[in-house]
Amino acid sequence: MGLLTWLIFGALAGWVASLIMGTSHRQGCLMNIIVGIAGAFVGGFIMQLATGRGIIIGFDLPSFLVAVVGAIVLLAIFGAARRPRY
Repeated sequence: MGLLTWLIFGALAGWVASLIMGTSHRQGCLMNIIVGIAGAFVGGFIMQLATGRGIIIGFDLPSFLVAVVGAIVLLAIFGAARRPRY
């Protein structure tokens, strides 16, 4: 995939994950792209551990769902780290 495709894929995955996690009002487009691309790597790593198969890079629905799941995991980790502790 080219750079533009990675940016679009990351933006969409990050945006969907932020809508699911309720953080869309706190992050902008750039953060959606970063979370989406990083989520694709995290999701791919999780799927590789779960299935034992190698990572397949593509722009299709299964790859998109894996990226969204990875982005949700990242947003959950960041959300837990940012919460104030009393």
